[in-house]
Amino acid sequence: MSKPALTELLHAAVTAVGGVERPGQVSMAEAVAAVIDETSHLLVQAGTGTGKSLGYLVPALAHGERVVVATATLALQRQLIERDLPRTVEALKPLLRREPQYATLKGRSNYLCLHRLHEGVPSDTEDGLFDPMEQIGGPTSKLGKDLLRLRDWADETETGDRDALSPGVSDRAWSQFSVSSRECLGASKCPYGTECFAEAARERAKLADVVVTNHALLAIDAIEGAPVLPSHEVLIVDEAHELVSRVTGAATGELTPGGVNRAVKRSAKLVNEKVADALLSASEGFERLMELALPGRLETVPEDLAYALAALRDACRQVITSLGEVRDKSVVDEDAIRQQALASIESVHEVAERLLQANEYEVIWCERHDRFGASLRIAPLTVSGLLREKLFVERSVVLTSATLKLGGDFNGVAASLGLSPEDSQGAEGGNEAEQPVWRGIDVGSPFDYPKQGILYVAKHLRQPGREGSRDDMLDELAELIEAAGGRTLGLFSSMRAAQAAAEAMRSRLDLPVLLQGEETLGELIRTFAASAPTCLFGTLSLWQGVDVPGSHCQLVVMDRIPFPRPDDPLMSARQKDVEEHGGNGFTAVAATHAALLMAQGAGRLIRSMDDRGVVAVLDPRLATARYGSFLRASMPPFWYTVDRNQVRKSLAAIAATADAS
Repeated sequence: MSKPALTELLHAAVTAVGGVERPGQVSMAEAVAAVIDETSHLLVQAGTGTGKSLGYLVPALAHGERVVVATATLALQRQLIERDLPRTVEALKPLLRREPQYATLKGRSNYLCLHRLHEGVPSDTEDGLFDPMEQIGGPTSKLGKDLLRLRDWADETETGDRDALSPGVSDRAWSQFSVSSRECLGASKCPYGTECFAEAARERAKLADVVVTNHALLAIDAIEGAPVLPSHEVLIVDEAHELVSRVTGAATGELTPGGVNRAVKRSAKLVNEKVADALLSASEGFERLMELALPGRLETVPEDLAYALAALRDACRQVITSLGEVRDKSVVDEDAIRQQALASIESVHEVAERLLQANEYEVIWCERHDRFGASLRIAPLTVSGLLREKLFVERSVVLTSATLKLGGDFNGVAASLGLSPEDSQGAEGGNEAEQPVWRGIDVGSPFDYPKQGILYVAKHLRQPGREGSRDDMLDELAELIEAAGGRTLGLFSSMRAAQAAAEAMRSRLDLPVLLQGEETLGELIRTFAASAPTCLFGTLSLWQGVDVPGSHCQLVVMDRIPFPRPDDPLMSARQKDVEEHGGNGFTAVAATHAALLMAQGAGRLIRSMDDRGVVAVLDPRLATARYGSFLRASMPPFWYTVDRNQVRKSLAAIAATADAS
């Protein structure tokens, strides 16, 4: 019997999920099917409302090879596992004459650890919570209630997956009953190995046709020597605009005095006095230096810091050797205590060694935090080479997002992923064996952006400076919010700016203003979505994490172009590196960073076919600077204006229509 046509499969899947077939979705599905057949690679920009999940799931399921889908957000993982995949598989089963299996796989710390649950936390943790209930105020405290809920949930859960627990618990509570991969005893040594939730998830993933995971685990799979994910012929990266950031985060090492002290406490009782004293001395030396450390990039590691790091590395190496040799059978649950100590010490040793061996391809810097103190960090200057070598080999890769074309083409995002410019592939003299073959397509959006939205740039305002108040911007913001009757999502470049704006609007306007940080993000978004006059102000997570279709979000305001801070160590190092190699560092790094955020932020406005509204950018540089056209080309193609009177009339008319309905 001949294989069913892709269009037939897609129609069945769309009908099953209650969606509407879009031309862009069909184009995407056909392109995905083609690159899977060719074992090549695809960057596909699919605007909000396209239905891109089915656009990649249907051709992947039809092909029959194992596919890994990596997403950035929990919301999309849930949508895939709980909605899209079950309905799609059921709809395609009679057409494919088989039933594809699917599973989800996350890092080990996302699963409940039965050993921790039944045997308790090793007694040398920083909280001393061997018996948590004795030290947290009893079962009536917030932490106590969370721990009791976790114990009850452990008896009923089939997966042990933290994300399946609703409502959730605090990180502190979860940490009592979870372990990292390093802390894990291993299934063969653990008395609960045969019942382990994490091991069961890995076994299900090995048997599945579709494995849904997250960017973090994909990054670990690429960085670590041993594979974490099952072998797969197709990789689909959804929300791909986040991938470089997530991989960079996974590849960043950090040393803090607090982390080093925890490692010392966990291991000192398990080694002889001489080894313990050497570790304590090295830890104290590192802590003294960090107390005086100034924030900023370290072009080279200073001599005194190098000496302290070498002492710390050598002391950790002695502890690692000693922990492998000495075993005290009188210690209760000695294996778990030893494994936790070893995990902490190995982590400190690896980062200290990496800092000492750093080359020109890594960036070292110091950060200071009011609450957590100083930290020393090291990150790769770029992850493009790592991604090129680890991701685009022996498999087809599809990367998709609503925002992959920056400045009108895919080359900026492609370069960050280790891909050559699209128009240079196969150029004479190029080494095609080392350059992955890819193409980019933009399947558009079902929304009519020029008719549904306006991009307004407040060209008359003063250019924002590094510091200081912007009274003219606050005046403009108040007038826009009044015209819109609330209904405003305020996206700010810093928390300080968001707080100042919230304080000013609360004193000037008789409208509720919600501020990120004053309540959980989920609760803030729910309140905003439920009340038309309400405004919601915040910073980075709101630029990308808000989905409020309908009339309760009709004005999205950006206070300024979100360039990275000039003193951001990693961004400035990357910009300098591009310039030293003859490129335009500002465009490649700072402008690309800002373009991605502005594209994401502007995407908060139109979320359905009936939405209408305004994106207002209160930074005149978007209209006057040479790079303004690059940034505007990265945003949805709204109708563009700098006429302040026109935009107020439009906002008032949109609000009146919403009130009338």
